[in-house]
Amino acid sequence: MEKIITEETFTNKDFSRDGIEIAEYEVCLFKNCNFQNCDLSSLKFMDCVFEDCNLSSVKMNNTSLQTVEFRDCKILGVHFDDCNTFGLSLSFEGCQLNHSVFFQLQIPKTKFIDSKLIEVDFAECDLRDSQFQHSDLSGAIFENCDLQKADFRNANNYSFDPEMNKLKNAKFTLDGLPGLLGKYKIKVEH
Repeated sequence: MEKIITEETFTNKDFSRDGIEIAEYEVCLFKNCNFQNCDLSSLKFMDCVFEDCNLSSVKMNNTSLQTVEFRDCKILGVHFDDCNTFGLSLSFEGCQLNHSVFFQLQIPKTKFIDSKLIEVDFAECDLRDSQFQHSDLSGAIFENCDLQKADFRNANNYSFDPEMNKLKNAKFTLDGLPGLLGKYKIKVEH
């Protein structure tokens, strides 16, 4: 049977050097930890928080992330699409997620607040009711996505084709119109 670690706080740990124990982590806090290039495959994280951590280039084959919050983390080039999709529930605030992949994930109501999402792949995602406020979406890919009721108000640098995505009741500001009309070569001025 798998070991269960509950309600522990891990601070200033270098898991990239020391490795991480194979276990199920429940209600744990990881603060200022380095996971860069770690293999987190098949680990389970439930109701956990990662704060000020470096998770760049981690492997997530069949990793379970259920109600997991990432705050002020560096998460570059991570394939979230390799995670176990059962109960997948994520939240990001103040994170760098550049070059990460969410391809074909069903992650409605996900928060991407005040984050850098440069060249992130959201193709074919269900992002209904998700929030992108104050996030930089330069080069992010939105193709065949369900973005109904998604909130892009105050998001920056997004550009996607409204005809290739479901946008009913999505929220945008006037500043975001050029990102929606780019394919038509229309100039929008204030």
